[in-house]
Amino acid sequence: MVKQTETLVWVVYDIVDDKKRSRVAKLCKSAGLYRVQKSVFLGTLNRNQLDELVIACRDIINEAEDSVYAFPMCSEDFRKVRLIGLVFDKELVADDVLAKFV
Repeated sequence: MVKQTETLVWVVYDIVDDKKRSRVAKLCKSAGLYRVQKSVFLGTLNRNQLDELVIACRDIINEAEDSVYAFPMCSEDFRKVRLIGLVFDKELVADDVLAKFV
C-alpha cells in the first residue's frame, strides 16, 4: 500500500446558518484540524481526508449563500505566512503547527 503524504490545509468558511456552521466546525475538528479563529481551521490532512472533508462540507452548506475554502499549502509556503496582530491561541493549535512558523 502506498502511504499518502499529508499537507498543511487551511479551511476558511462563511456560513449563514448557525447549525450548519457548527456542523462544519465539528467536521474540521473531527478531521484533526485546529481552530485558529472562529471560522478558520488549520492542520495536516492527506488527500483522501481533504476530499472527504470537502464532500461532507458540500453536503451541509447551502452553496447559494455559504462558502467553504480549503487551501492546501506546502511547508515552504506556510513558512512565508506573516501574522499581524494576535497570534494563534496556543491552547487551540498544536505545537507541530506552531513550530512551522519559527
